[in-house]
Amino acid sequence: MTQYLMSVWHDDEYEVDFSGEEIQRVVRQVDAFNKELEAAGAWVFGGGLHPASSATVLRATGDDVSMTDGPYAETKEQMGGFWVIEAADFDAALEWARKATVACEGPVELRPFQDG
Repeated sequence: MTQYLMSVWHDDEYEVDFSGEEIQRVVRQVDAFNKELEAAGAWVFGGGLHPASSATVLRATGDDVSMTDGPYAETKEQMGGFWVIEAADFDAALEWARKATVACEGPVELRPFQDG
């Protein structure tokens, strides 16, 4: 079985207010999707991320390591969460990604892990 990363993307900086009715609906949908992944044996790992402004970027030059605050990518789209799944083939992974985008109501990028 191949492992795939399904990443969820947001426009701009985001803060999730979990008290709102709309986000609670999305949380219920994602919870149901997670349970479906687990029941099918496709679940490996997943989670939501704090906003990109909470990131720290480390860069190595030889043995010297520098650190800067904020996201590495200078783009208005930011990854907000992800799943790592196992699927028999790309078509099966696409079906999971289709269900993921419906559940979280946001864009989902699907990428296979490299072999090895």
